[in-house]
Amino acid sequence: MTTEPKNTGKFGKGNPGKPKGATNKINADIKSMILTALNNVGGAAYLEERANDPKTATAFLGLVGKVLPMTIAGDEENPLKAIVRIERVIVDPQN
Repeated sequence: MTTEPKNTGKFGKGNPGKPKGATNKINADIKSMILTALNNVGGAAYLEERANDPKTATAFLGLVGKVLPMTIAGDEENPLKAIVRIERVIVDPQN
């Protein structure tokens, strides 16, 4: 007799679902195809051409935005320090 929960395909008690960070197989396959295609057309040199072409520069910058991290994490020993400054300037409407 096993003590492991039965995988019913539904989330709930005993079946928390996909582990955090697990990659969907379809997404992994698509990513692999895109990287293969990029490698076949010249890799970084091809991307440089797209970045320098005014017709495709906007698309290139969109791609850059997709690969940048969404959150910035600091090191526990050297945490990030956010500097916030709120400035209120009162302007005389007569000047």
